[in-house]
Order: sequence, then C-alpha cells, then structure tokens
Amino acid sequence: MTSFTREHVRALYDRPLLPLIDEARAVHRSHHPDNEVQLCTLLSVKTGGCAEDCSYCPQSSHYDTSVGAEKMLDVAHVMASARRAKELGSTRFCMGAAWREVKDGPAFDRVLSMVRGVKDLGLEACVTLGMVTEEQAKRLKDAGLDAYNHNLDTSRENYRSIIKTRTFDDRLRTLENVRKAGVTVCSGGIIGMGESIDDRCEMLRTLANLEPQPESVPINALVPVEGTPLANMPPVDPLDLVRMIAVARILMPKARVRLSAGRTALSREAQLMCMFAGANSIFYGEKLLTTPNPEEEEDLSLLRDAGLTAMPPRPSVTTAL
Repeated sequence: MTSFTREHVRALYDRPLLPLIDEARAVHRSHHPDNEVQLCTLLSVKTGGCAEDCSYCPQSSHYDTSVGAEKMLDVAHVMASARRAKELGSTRFCMGAAWREVKDGPAFDRVLSMVRGVKDLGLEACVTLGMVTEEQAKRLKDAGLDAYNHNLDTSRENYRSIIKTRTFDDRLRTLENVRKAGVTVCSGGIIGMGESIDDRCEMLRTLANLEPQPESVPINALVPVEGTPLANMPPVDPLDLVRMIAVARILMPKARVRLSAGRTALSREAQLMCMFAGANSIFYGEKLLTTPNPEEEEDLSLLRDAGLTAMPPRPSVTTAL
C-alpha cells in the first residue's frame, strides 16, 4: 500500500476546489454505487459523566454543560430504538457510551446483549465505548459487532491542545486492538476546533496510512456547546468540509465517508456538495449522541429531491423472524 507523505496530502488539499472534487468524484464512482447513501442511526446508551476532558464534548465531567450523567439504558429501550431506526430506513445502528474505557462487568455485558439484539434485527452493529483491549474487542466480535468507532479527532501534533487525559497513541492502540479482533474500523475526525490546515491533513494522512485503511471515516464539523472550552469557536466554512471529504475520498477510496456532526448548520446545497465530493453516508435521526441532527423527513426529502437512494440492507445480513 502507498504510504502518503505530508507533502502529498497537503498538495492534494491545496488544489483548486473544482478539480479536487472532479478527482474525488471519479474515485468515488469507481468504488461505490453512484447515487447510494447509507443511513445510520446513533444512540447514546450511556450519557454524560465521562472522565475524559475532550474540549469539544458536553458529556465530559470536567465541564459544566447542560448534559448531566445519566443511567445506562436498558436493552429493551435500545432494541425499541433500533427497530424504529430500521423502520425509517437505517441499515447501521451505532451505540455510544460516555466511557473513558471499557471495563469488564455488568455494563459491558449489557452492551454485548445490545450488539446481539441489533444483529438479530438484521442491522449492522457499531459501538463507540472509549478505549478497548484486544480481549474486549474479541468479545464484541463474538457478539456480532461489525464496526468499532474511535475517532482520531485531530493530528498528533494538535492532540494535546484538545485532549489531555489520554494520548494520541492510546487512540491508535485501540484501533489496533479492534483490528486484531477482526472488527472493522470506523475512525475520522473533527474540523473547526482551531486546528491548522496541516493538522487537518495530518489527521487524514494518519488514517490513510493505517494498514488496512479504515472501512468507515466520519468527517465532523464542530458543534460548539456552551460550557465546553470550544464553545465560542466560529462556524466551519462549508467549503472546508467539502474539501476534507474530497481529500478523504481520494486517499481512502474504498472507505465509506460519513458526513457526520454539524449538518444542522449546513444548507441543503452544502450537504449535497459534500455527497458529490464523496460522502456516501449520513447519520440519520434527531440526535447525534447529545447534539442536534436534521429531522428524518428533512433528510428523506433531501435524498428524494437529489435523486439519491438509501442503501438497502446487505444481502449477507439476515433478519431474524
């Protein structure tokens, strides 16, 4: 596999926007159905009270935000949400717990039951639970887990300015543990946190140089939340998001690039431009963990008006009777 250099990625990022999109579009069409978008639903199964100090996150116990610590949801509640997501057209159901790391015990056992239940519904199952060991990743794999989300967030050089309670290498170690267990990797980042263009390029370069590359790459725009250190950051320029998605698509041709947090601040036209540049998945439903997301009907209307179709369930995923 090609090992991308800093210079190569920065030169790609700096290209005029329309030629960059043209190349990304060509790469996308050679690896993915042209008009298909996967709908994913993300549910917070354990909200708030997290020991990490991620500067963007209202769930951190380090900050005074409107999000308080809540009890973990029970399996029946999560299954009801998963069934509704499936009825509305989602084919991937993601569950997030505001943990620094997975700890063996009843809470993790409950997550394993949730994964088994989601798979029984015929949905792809994804979780984001913080740091995880290889043995824990194997238990998730045995429960049927398809993907583990663990974002790099930003570049190695910029990481300490955003998070101090863990290291960039902690993040990479979790991705390695997930990969060793045979679970696919979902990892991306966030723009709009005060990072430089070089930081953005380095984050993408690190992901693209993983062997193998992530199967799923969420690109997020910061949603500033009152009470967090990044509450007063200016809005992300939508064209910066388009550019990030185009570069991600060119560097990681086979990945599903996910247009993630921050869509409520984007016009319909900006969202479609992101999809034209190579995004072929959106998170679907009224919330992304704790931040707002467009209404389902708004998204379906957007897809209809653009002539896009929602990805059907994979034939290999069997639905329980």
